[in-house]
Amino acid sequence: MRHYGLTGTIRVLSSEVECTAEVTLLSGDRLILKTSARPEGRDSFRFQVAALAGLEGASGFAAPHLVRTGAGTLMFEEEEICGYLQTRLSGLSLHQVNATPDVCYRVGQALGRLSLALEPLTLPAMHRPVLWHVGCWPRLMELEEHLQSEPVAASVRLAMGNYVELIKPQLREVAWQVTHNDPSPFNTLLAGQGIAFIDFGDGCWGPRIQDLVVAASHLVTDPSLALGGSENLIAGYASVTPLSTLEAKLLVGLMKARQSALILINYWRAELFPAEAAYIKKNVARAERGLSILSALSVGEADMAVRRAGP
Repeated sequence: MRHYGLTGTIRVLSSEVECTAEVTLLSGDRLILKTSARPEGRDSFRFQVAALAGLEGASGFAAPHLVRTGAGTLMFEEEEICGYLQTRLSGLSLHQVNATPDVCYRVGQALGRLSLALEPLTLPAMHRPVLWHVGCWPRLMELEEHLQSEPVAASVRLAMGNYVELIKPQLREVAWQVTHNDPSPFNTLLAGQGIAFIDFGDGCWGPRIQDLVVAASHLVTDPSLALGGSENLIAGYASVTPLSTLEAKLLVGLMKARQSALILINYWRAELFPAEAAYIKKNVARAERGLSILSALSVGEADMAVRRAGP
C-alpha cells in the first residue's frame, strides 16, 4: 500500500536468498513481490529491475513486466529492506511438460532471442559477485567434501579440471554480454504458444554462450543421443544466434562444468539450509545424470555433435 497503492493477500513462495511472495489483488490479478533485507540484495534487485525494464518491448519471448512504484521508480528502498513488484506469468514450467523435440527447439529459439535482447544492455551491478558466475567455478572444488558419491565426485573433478586448464583461458576470446545466467527448466515457462523466462536473480555479465550452456545442460537425459537430448535446444538457439567456431568447441566442456557447479553448490547449500534441502537440490539428480552422459564423449566427439546439432 505504501509504495504501490495496492492491497491483497500475500503467500510466501519457496526461494533461497531473496523473499519471494505471490500477491493476489482484490481484483483477482496476481503479482510477484520480491524483497530482501540483505545488503547484497540491493545490488541484485537493481540489476533485476533494470533487466526487466530493458526487455520491455522485446519480441520472440516473454518476461515479467515490472510494476513501477507510485513515485515511478523501478523498485523501493527503505532503510533496512528493498524490493520490487512484477507481473506473475501464467503457464507451465518446462520441467512440468513433455520436452518434445519441437518444444526444445522453440525454447532454444526464444533463448537466442533473449540473448539478442540482452546484448545491448548496460545494467547496474552487472559485475557484482554472483556465485554461479563462470569466474567462481575454479574455486568450487573446495566444496567437494559435501559430495556423497565417489563416482559423481570423480566426474566432477575431471570436468572442473578440464574447465580450469583448457576452457577458462579461452573464454576471453568469446563474446561477453549481460546474461540471464539461469534459464533452467524451472525458470522457463510455456505460456500459451510462446516461451517465457523468469527469475533474473543470477543474471550478470558473462560469456554470451552461458545461457545456452545452462539451458542445454539441464536437458541431457537420454544416453542414446550424443548430447543427451539437448540437440534440439542447441539447434533452435543457433538458428537465431549462430555459434562461433570457438563457442561450438567449448560448449560441451562448459555444460559439464556447469553441471558440476550445480552439483557442488547445491550439496553444500542443502547442508547449510536443511529445511530447504528438497527445493535446493531439485536439479541435482538431473545434473548428475547429464554429467555421466556427456563424460562419455571425447573432445572431438563433443565438437562434432555440436556441429551436427547446428542449423
